[in-house]
Amino acid sequence: MRRLSVLGTCGAWPEAGRGASGFLLEYEGFRLVLDLGYATLPRLLEHCAAADVDAVVVTHEHPDHCADLSALCRALTFGERRSGLVPLYCTPGVVRRVQAMEPTEDLLDVFAVHPLPGSYRVGPFQLDGVLLPHHVPHAGLRLTAPGLTLAYSGDAGPAPALARLAAGADLFIAGATLQGARSDDGDPHLMSASDAGTWAGRAGAERLLLTHFWPGSNRERSIAEARSAFSGDVVAADEGMTLPL
Repeated sequence: MRRLSVLGTCGAWPEAGRGASGFLLEYEGFRLVLDLGYATLPRLLEHCAAADVDAVVVTHEHPDHCADLSALCRALTFGERRSGLVPLYCTPGVVRRVQAMEPTEDLLDVFAVHPLPGSYRVGPFQLDGVLLPHHVPHAGLRLTAPGLTLAYSGDAGPAPALARLAAGADLFIAGATLQGARSDDGDPHLMSASDAGTWAGRAGAERLLLTHFWPGSNRERSIAEARSAFSGDVVAADEGMTLPL
């Protein structure tokens, strides 16, 4: 079974009934979590037990991408145990930020930390983390396994590295925080839906999954703006959505 399940889609903070950034990637029984922002753990636990998570990757230290790493730590500390530490691939600052919420439980008792950017073998995947522009150190992700290439921009701004990150990807998961045409003085640390479409097209990606929507955004508008720059399939991520891969 190869599928991607959406755990949360909001940037900054979650809207009612939604979560912040988070995905579960399943490939032939291997479970890889991509980001764990606010309110994503409950949806993760709808798919698998905490002890069944094989690895976690966190793009950067902003809490809308890593806050529920604390909740996963507690679930593994006080709930069902697993043998061995959970591999955690993350940028500098993530462990320090999450550990600040854990005054008594040590994250290093649960997670084996590997720094991003960098390249690693993670179960069936080749994981390549690429530095992308953001307000804090941030890694975009490229995951390859037999028959599958997936790229994830996280919450980064537009950059030429995106074309390499998502080159020929079967699925490009891209942040679409902003709407409207980008101006010369636009925020270089965030992408718009049209940016996402532009870079998906330059990368030659097959499908584009938009995520990281600013709360209150009209998601149909984001889809339309991405489609104006990308001729492939465009979908807006939604909590509870599962995409076969």
